Amino acid sequence: MNPMPNRRPVCAGLALAAALAACPGAAPQAQDAYPSKPVRLVVPYPPGGIGDFVARLVAPKWGEALRQQIVVENRGGAGSNIGSDHVAKAAPDGYTVLLFDTALLVNPALYAKLPYDAQRDLAPVMLLGRTPLVLAVNPTLPATSVAELLALARAKPGALSYASAGSGTLVHLAAEMLKSAAGLDIVHVPYKGAGLAILDVIGGQVPMLFAVPGTARAHIAAGKLRALAVTGERRFRGFPGVPTFVEAGVRGMDASLVVGFMVPAKTPPAIVTVLHDTLAAVAAQSEVTGKLGDAGMDMVVADPRRTAALLADEFALWARVVKASGAKAE
Repeated sequence: MNPMPNRRPVCAGLALAAALAACPGAAPQAQDAYPSKPVRLVVPYPPGGIGDFVARLVAPKWGEALRQQIVVENRGGAGSNIGSDHVAKAAPDGYTVLLFDTALLVNPALYAKLPYDAQRDLAPVMLLGRTPLVLAVNPTLPATSVAELLALARAKPGALSYASAGSGTLVHLAAEMLKSAAGLDIVHVPYKGAGLAILDVIGGQVPMLFAVPGTARAHIAAGKLRALAVTGERRFRGFPGVPTFVEAGVRGMDASLVVGFMVPAKTPPAIVTVLHDTLAAVAAQSEVTGKLGDAGMDMVVADPRRTAALLADEFALWARVVKASGAKAE
């Protein structure tokens, strides 16, 4: 039985921010005057990775829609907290935007103390999309399905281990979800980054891991890794022959990488509307949807109000998972 309850909205601050963003009484002059200078899009990671890829894909087109340049600024460090804190404390004038991912939703539960409150200090513009995770194993492991893997793990409790990109990362917590959902005793082996973790699974030092499809896809295609299942409600188009966990008989595997955009909480509603509407137009372009789909992203394109509700669910989910796993920030 899956011990994790259904998600329920708990983030009143985000919901309120979204409601304000839809307020019909917003002053039209704010919209008319904005933007009058370049907009900074802060990516809270070093260059590379899916967040940076998304930012650099949408920034030029978003800038064209706004008729102002959007400058991508990488502010990596502390599990995305440095960049997120920077935006949370920026002037709420629409000229500083945060590209966020699931780390923003996990960090309040993972860190004992943060210099900002994501639910209080940031307001949603859009949840752009979700990327599923894939469970991959070394091809020499005698398990060609999730059922066989579970049987192997249950036959020898504590004997199987899994690699991750580090304690508290999304791929670590996805494995903790599997442990809870399937009642497994498997051992965590943390690495400093996804690349090192994947290399050791390929090399056979560790038998399995969860990964973002983009980081594992080439290795799976080359036969260096075997994909057993993907998270999410439907199969990933990049691995059409790989079942979802639900199809494989395991429920409760809701882990996914979400990507979206936020601004400082007191940004005027009219400006939030301009940012959302122009970004939604960009997200509808076939070139954008095609490239994001190739990277494994399922488009969501939620408005501020809907984004607030979805993120409330995510904050609650990850708080439960982190608590159950005992994970701490490294």
